[in-house]
Amino acid sequence: MPDTLRRLSPAGIRDVTIEGGFWGPRLALNRTATLPHIERQLERVGTLDAWRLKGRPRPNEHVPQFRDSDVAKWFEAAAYSLMTHPDPALERRLDSLVNLLARAQWEDGYLNTYYTLVEPRNRWTNLRDMHELYCAGHLIEAAVAYHAATGNTRFLEIMCRCADHIAATFGPGRNQKRGYPGHEEIELALVKLYRATGERRYLRLAEFFINERGRRPHYFEQEAKARGETRPPWAGLDYFQAHLPVREQQTAEGHAVRAMYLFSALVDVAVETGDQTLLAASRRLWSNVTGRRMYLTGGVGSSRHGERFTFDYDLPNDSAYAETCAAIGLVLWSHRMLQVEDDGEYADVMERALYNGVLSGVSADGVGFSYANPLAVHPRPGGDHPTGFAPERQEWFVCPCCPPNLARLLASLGQYAYSTGPRQASVHLYLQSAADLEVAGQRVALTQRTDYPWQERVRISVEPERPAAWTLALRMPGWCAEPRVAVNSEPLDLRGVVRKGYARLRRRWSPGDRVEVTLPMKVVRVEAHPRVWMNAGRVALQRGPLVYCLEQADNGPQLDDVALLADRPLRAAYDRELLGGAVVITGRGRRRDAGRWGEALYRPGPTRRAASRVRAIPYALWGNRGVGEMLVWVQEG
Repeated sequence: MPDTLRRLSPAGIRDVTIEGGFWGPRLALNRTATLPHIERQLERVGTLDAWRLKGRPRPNEHVPQFRDSDVAKWFEAAAYSLMTHPDPALERRLDSLVNLLARAQWEDGYLNTYYTLVEPRNRWTNLRDMHELYCAGHLIEAAVAYHAATGNTRFLEIMCRCADHIAATFGPGRNQKRGYPGHEEIELALVKLYRATGERRYLRLAEFFINERGRRPHYFEQEAKARGETRPPWAGLDYFQAHLPVREQQTAEGHAVRAMYLFSALVDVAVETGDQTLLAASRRLWSNVTGRRMYLTGGVGSSRHGERFTFDYDLPNDSAYAETCAAIGLVLWSHRMLQVEDDGEYADVMERALYNGVLSGVSADGVGFSYANPLAVHPRPGGDHPTGFAPERQEWFVCPCCPPNLARLLASLGQYAYSTGPRQASVHLYLQSAADLEVAGQRVALTQRTDYPWQERVRISVEPERPAAWTLALRMPGWCAEPRVAVNSEPLDLRGVVRKGYARLRRRWSPGDRVEVTLPMKVVRVEAHPRVWMNAGRVALQRGPLVYCLEQADNGPQLDDVALLADRPLRAAYDRELLGGAVVITGRGRRRDAGRWGEALYRPGPTRRAASRVRAIPYALWGNRGVGEMLVWVQEG
């Protein structure tokens, strides 16, 4: 069945080359530093040994039940890297891992190293907590990516056997389990497997998992009873998005990463089946997340207790969890909605999350990572953070889900920048790149030359094989009040051509045509909704898609005492010495003179405020210059 709802199709990863500009060096760092670092860490902590079936636990040793997914995401990232930068040595290492998987697979197709080594008799007995389906999903995605990268079918065949075993185990049949994953992910993978193989049983299984979720009697409660559990569950059903059937859910609840994957899967299954009810649920949940439960940085999941959503407008700063994986999940969801709706609202959120909530998850050298991404940090004198977050990035985690997840997103970035539709090519992200697309029955080369987001100008060359009429849709970002577009040096009147956030240029395009997009990047003082009480009287700085923050390295300690002067201008300038070069924002403020306070804990006010210079850097770059305070929302007065 062809796509019935999707208006656009993403560009292929191979069809987009990203070099130079803002993203080129970052993607090269991901390939040359991040991917090898992750591989070394997986070897160091013994995760790869599990695939060799050498990871049998010692007495009282905790073995992570999710560890297969860490290797799978790294494998997927490596496969994407091979698509754009062939590497025979890397390909040989991946082939050797596939051989290990083949030997680890059970005769019936089951594949999971935790249960093989630790609890072989208990497989499929705890879907709520044990990540079997989640790990299988990531392995399927890795297999699909590797087949696309190399043409090698062995990994794909292994995972088809695994998926067939899962399809035989779960479903509405008499001898099947009516279960679904505690951590969603496999739904996305099964749709990818269906698209790669054409086998509809994989799509039907994804649809089953979505439709079964939240139905009564609740499977997780039945499953716990069968295990003999007598204590109350450690988390409510809403934590797993299993409190209601998905079509009845009104708000984003529970673990944020799981929610993002589920909401993305709603779109995937809706597209392939034509189910408008799933798409309506996704739209409703989108409005709740982006309108009431999303940080300015594109982070989602405000509570570190359960890494979860809480309630509308509850967006604390120093205790913000905003897991890197959740921001990545928001990018995945945004991108899927964008292909269906062809609406810049989704591309705006995708860009916000990508440039802020995702990029903050990796250090400037590519080998340090953030799990949580708070919007305020106040380290204790010893360097510890009172809420439990490390105030600097770490090289690895006990639960290392974020580093390989980030690596696979960056390695596949090209597919997020461009799409094609019937007689249309769309540019969603502005980045120095070259795309080879099929539009209106011919190949069209689009080349962007830009230093966006540091600079506001984007030059696009359009090279179709022959002159033809079609539409070039250029995103006009929601943060830009006065965009300008010129074609072959002729300014366009954008009134009447901008629809749903895109300038839709319908014309006869010829080889040699040139488009220039200018997106003026004023420094904006952003205010939060009055119900976000923790930001009352505060503003955040944004320039273009980038959110900014104050760091102790530039402004000294006690950042909460800094007040930006409301009537003084803010200036943006490029600082080539800052972490490879970045635009910084400077202005004037006032702060209390702590040096004259004395030893009293409290005293009558007001304390004299002294003039101070304020310097803000992109939020994505915080935490690269040692331990110190950081603040996004600043007092204004």
